[in-house]
Amino acid sequence: MTVREALWAECERLSTVLAGLVEADFDRPTGCPPWNVAELLAHVRTTLGRLPVMLGQPAPPRAEVDAAGYYGPAKFTPAVDAARVDGARREAGEVASGRELAEDFTRTWRSVRAALATEAPDRVVRTRHGDPMLLDEFLVTRVVEVGVHGLDLAAALDRPPWLTEPAARVVADLLLGGNPLGTDAPLGWDRLTFIRKATGRLPLSDAERAEIDRAGLRWLSFG
Repeated sequence: MTVREALWAECERLSTVLAGLVEADFDRPTGCPPWNVAELLAHVRTTLGRLPVMLGQPAPPRAEVDAAGYYGPAKFTPAVDAARVDGARREAGEVASGRELAEDFTRTWRSVRAALATEAPDRVVRTRHGDPMLLDEFLVTRVVEVGVHGLDLAAALDRPPWLTEPAARVVADLLLGGNPLGTDAPLGWDRLTFIRKATGRLPLSDAERAEIDRAGLRWLSFG
């Protein structure tokens, strides 16, 4: 399955979950403070909504950053992080209801899917950080955003994680980066447990931290 198919599968799954929520669910706090469910969803919607704007800009001559480099800690300065947090809160407040926000998320990702239909994987785009990336490499980061924040939304809603298998594989492959600990997950973890631990959604024991530090696994910086 391609990264695009993994992204659309994860978006479809999230849309299905959102369709079954009641309005009070959107006010629940999340593990990404200060965001509640509506504000976190607004952030996810925005991460997808940037794509048509990026595609409308001139393509840089060559890619210089991959998906792992996109999440480098130097990119997420306090000012950038504050703007990201405030922007999501503002955008969530601009809609009349959580239901409206959920519907707009679905409209957004489906319009993005249509916009990408004729774009080649090796098309180069410029990220919000100013870095040139291959389009499909950038889409790996969108799978991370929708999939990992989907874990946050599931936790906030007291639901089992709904991360799809294709998205889980994309995220795990990025985190492992060809590391010899394995192709799915290290330390005997299943893939979902690995993703949750490697992204800070589950705590690490001292022994686990020492082992993954020795292995040199990638840690993504979400800001």
